[in-house]
Amino acid sequence: MAEPDSALDRFLLSLSNAERPRVCFLPTPSGDADRAIAAFFEAFSGRDCEPSCLRLFGMPERPAEHLAAQDVIYVSGGNTANALALWRLHGIDVALRAAWERGAVLGGVSAGANCWFESCVTDSFGPGLDALYGGLGILPGSFCPHYDGEERRRPTYRELVENGFPSGYAADDCAAFHFVGSELREVVSSRPGAFGYRVEPDAETAIPARALF
Repeated sequence: MAEPDSALDRFLLSLSNAERPRVCFLPTPSGDADRAIAAFFEAFSGRDCEPSCLRLFGMPERPAEHLAAQDVIYVSGGNTANALALWRLHGIDVALRAAWERGAVLGGVSAGANCWFESCVTDSFGPGLDALYGGLGILPGSFCPHYDGEERRRPTYRELVENGFPSGYAADDCAAFHFVGSELREVVSSRPGAFGYRVEPDAETAIPARALF
């Protein structure tokens, strides 16, 4: 996502009912990296939307008020644990839940997908993969991104779930889950062979994705 002509970006915007949606990029997981912010504006400035960015490093001005005015909120990849801690410090966790409750479209990639669940698989704590509890909890259960993109993702997530970690969902790179409220509507993908998965202690079930390409 956040790439010129990205099918997943187009799909994200299509979920908003606004004629010209206000889209806010929340790059906290990346440490408000200039490169991530530049990529977002390059991808979205040419689309029929009103893009903005909310930085939290430095002196943010009324961040919750800014989020309250958005139709779409797009979270970057990066460090899930750090983002959650900073959001709670600034009340962003409350603002994001309020946005979801009023019907705003929430999305993101990697850490930007992890954050919405109760728990997730993350590399936030070092080079290895670990379980992270205490996500925003807007979506129930757990999540694992990069399921086919990083060698250790699948075995780590399967082992965690088999040993008591909450059941949940995993996504191959270029696949995305679409939830309405907290109910899964569908999986979509921007490349052939990308799937979503339901992962439970005794089973992993592939969820075919609707092609956007």
